[in-house]
Amino acid sequence: MRPTGPGRARLVGLATLALLLAGSIAWGQPEADVAAASQVVMQQLEAFRQGDFDRAYTFASSMIQGMFDREAFERMVRGGYPEIARAAEAALSRSTLAPNGNVSLYLKIRGANGQRIEAVYEMVWEDGSWKVNGVVTRSDPSDHASIGLTRPTRPTTLAR
Repeated sequence: MRPTGPGRARLVGLATLALLLAGSIAWGQPEADVAAASQVVMQQLEAFRQGDFDRAYTFASSMIQGMFDREAFERMVRGGYPEIARAAEAALSRSTLAPNGNVSLYLKIRGANGQRIEAVYEMVWEDGSWKVNGVVTRSDPSDHASIGLTRPTRPTTLAR
């Protein structure tokens, strides 16, 4: 027997409320993941900028740490990613959440050398925190300096 009248309305209302709550939890979690993962990237960029490669290395995933010891990691970053090693400005432009739970962060970065790049960070969840699992970069001719980034406005912004 199906409920009718006020009983049915109450049941429909409760079902709708449950769906709305489930949706807000599902939507809220990716936003929290993106914010937390972005904060890790910004902390690593700040460590690089300060020349603190010991601290920057702690933000690397176990896969990266397995590929590079601390000294090799520094050489790789300084030699292959000069804009990241000495970022003057960085801003999160977008993010995606993969089905496996990994987060991809797309950053616009201007290096101390004046070069602009877009960096795509793959972030993985390890041992209770987000870690950098890889970075792919490409030239970014867009002018994002006009955004007026200041430091420290949000954990997703780095500017000097």
